[in-house]
Amino acid sequence: MRIVIQRVKEASVEVNKKEVGKINKGLLVFFGAKKEDTEEQISWLVTKIINLRIFSDVNGKMNLSLKDIQGEILVVSQFTLYADCTMGRRPSFIKAAEPAYAEKLYERFIKEMKKEIAKVETGIFAAKMEVKLINDGPVTFIIDAKKAI
Repeated sequence: MRIVIQRVKEASVEVNKKEVGKINKGLLVFFGAKKEDTEEQISWLVTKIINLRIFSDVNGKMNLSLKDIQGEILVVSQFTLYADCTMGRRPSFIKAAEPAYAEKLYERFIKEMKKEIAKVETGIFAAKMEVKLINDGPVTFIIDAKKAI
């Protein structure tokens, strides 16, 4: 799995002009799955994301985690995280997981995140979404799931 997290002051996602998820201070999480990913990797990813010290303390240093600040999470599926743009001019998505399997991993990720964080909002899997955010920093990280769990 590949996760892109952005520290946000607020973020929301709309489908067909209808808001389906919205958070205040916290993390916007873009979630992508590849064919070889397993459910066993999810616990590691959730623990990493919620405990990563990327929020500023009173001295302006990145010393606080999402849990420390009681932040919120907005999770948006994004298969394009596994696009291969090395050949030609059109991206290849051959590494991305098949939709049914990717959705299973996405739903499990959300379920595990909800066990740890009070407010977890989501987009709609495989829908065309409009994501709005106020980036805090900007602060953006890419996290790939560990290969062997």
